Amino acid sequence: RREPRPDVIDISYSLLISLAPELRAALGCPICCTLQGEDIFLDHLVEPYRSRALALVREHAQAVDRFIAVSDYYAGHMARYLQIPGAKIDVVPLGITADNYTPPDRGDGENRPFTIGYLGRIAPEKGVHLLADAYHRLRAGGRLEGSRLELAGWVGPEHRGYLDRILATARERGLDDAVHYRGVLELEDKVAFLRGLDLFAVPATYDDPKGLSLIEAMACGTPVIAARRGTYIELIERTGGGVLIPPDDHDALTAALQRLHDDGDARRELAARGAAATREHYTAEMMARRALDVYQRLAGPPTAAPA
Repeated sequence: RREPRPDVIDISYSLLISLAPELRAALGCPICCTLQGEDIFLDHLVEPYRSRALALVREHAQAVDRFIAVSDYYAGHMARYLQIPGAKIDVVPLGITADNYTPPDRGDGENRPFTIGYLGRIAPEKGVHLLADAYHRLRAGGRLEGSRLELAGWVGPEHRGYLDRILATARERGLDDAVHYRGVLELEDKVAFLRGLDLFAVPATYDDPKGLSLIEAMACGTPVIAARRGTYIELIERTGGGVLIPPDDHDALTAALQRLHDDGDARRELAARGAAATREHYTAEMMARRALDVYQRLAGPPTAAPA
C-alpha cells in the first residue's frame, strides 16, 4: 500500500493465486494470472489434498480479471479445469531469443553419424524410454547402422534409476557406443547439441502445456517428431517443422524415425519450415508484445497528468 500503485499485477502461476483477493483489496488494480502447467502438479497430489487445493484455486480465481495461458491447448484445458470462462483467458505463446538459435549448414552433417536426440527433463512421462526402445528395435533389425541416439536434460533423484535402466538396456543390446546421456546443458552447449541432431523426438505420454524444447529444436533447424497431444499439435501444425504421431504408438514412432532417416529431402524441408516459422510465431519479441497487449487492455487508457 505504501508503494506506487501498479497498473496491473501479474501472478506468475495459479499456485500463488491466494494472493489475488488480498492484492485486489489492498491496491484496487487489475489482477492477471499466468497459467503454465499447474494442473500437472495438482493432479499428482494425494487426496484429500488435491481436491482441497483445486477447490481453493477455483475459489480465488474469481478475484482474477484475466488469465494468460502459454498455449492454445492450455487455454482450453484450464478453462475446463479451473471452471473459468474461456473468454477470460488470453494466449501468449512462449518465445525464444531467435538469434541464439541459428540453424547450421546441413552440408556439414555428411561427415558425422546420423543422430537422433532428445533434450528435456528425463522422466517416464516424456517418453524417453519409448524413443530408446524404438531406436533399439531399428538397430536390431539392421537399420540405422552407424547412427547415434543422444539424450540430454535434467534428471530428478526419483528418476535417476529410470535413466540408468535405459542406458543399461542399451549396453545389454550392444549399443553402449551408440546411446549417450550428455547431462544438463547450458545455453551454448544446448544450442550446439540441437544443431548437431538430424531428428529431435518427444514421444511424450502426457499433454505438455508448453513444448519449449520443440520450439528450440525447430529454431535450430532440426526436424521434430512428437506425439499428437497437448501443445505439440499446435506447434507442429503452425510451423510445419515436424511430424505428429499417434500417442503411445510404438510402431508409428519407429516408422517415423525410419522414414525421416531415409528421406533427406523431407528432413531439409521440415527443417527450413520450422526455422522460419519459429521466427515468425515464437520469438521473445512476439511474446512481449502479446503480453503487453493483455496488460494494456487490463489497465485501460492512461490517466492524464494533472495540469
